[in-house]
Amino acid sequence: MEKNLSTESFLTLRQMTVAGLLGAVAIALSMTPLGYIPIPWLANVNATTMHIPVIIGTIVSGPVVGSIVGVIFGVSSFLRANNPFFANPIIAILPRLLIAVTTYYAYKWTKNSVISAVVGTLTNTIGVLGLIFAFGYLPLNVVLGIAGVNGTTEAIVSALIVAAVVKALNKTAR
Repeated sequence: MEKNLSTESFLTLRQMTVAGLLGAVAIALSMTPLGYIPIPWLANVNATTMHIPVIIGTIVSGPVVGSIVGVIFGVSSFLRANNPFFANPIIAILPRLLIAVTTYYAYKWTKNSVISAVVGTLTNTIGVLGLIFAFGYLPLNVVLGIAGVNGTTEAIVSALIVAAVVKALNKTAR
């Protein structure tokens, strides 16, 4: 029997709701200092929490929802670029899409939100800084220094927040 595409949706109502809510959180984070936290001793370098809604969306509703939130993160990063790295849409958007992919598989294989949060966070850090280096914006020693400080801090913060939120959401869902 032929499917009627006009009545079928690519996303369920629940997935659309989660994408909308977490997309709104991502937009709110991007417009406040909570989304991009300046690191005073590193000029024009920010620690980010913007990847956290992407990771949560992926864990609770799948990679498509995570990708939608990731695009919102990437576009916000591109639109508010305060340095030449993020004025490059490849650097600003591509790694943010990949967060959903790696988080999805990490969660699918481990069923562990902490591991998935760390994987998603490292995808963002390595993807962004790897592209910054590949495009020749910063030398390797600077990229590695930023990765060590930002990557470690962001992974810890992400793991703690994602674990708590996913646990609460799973409890509520039951």
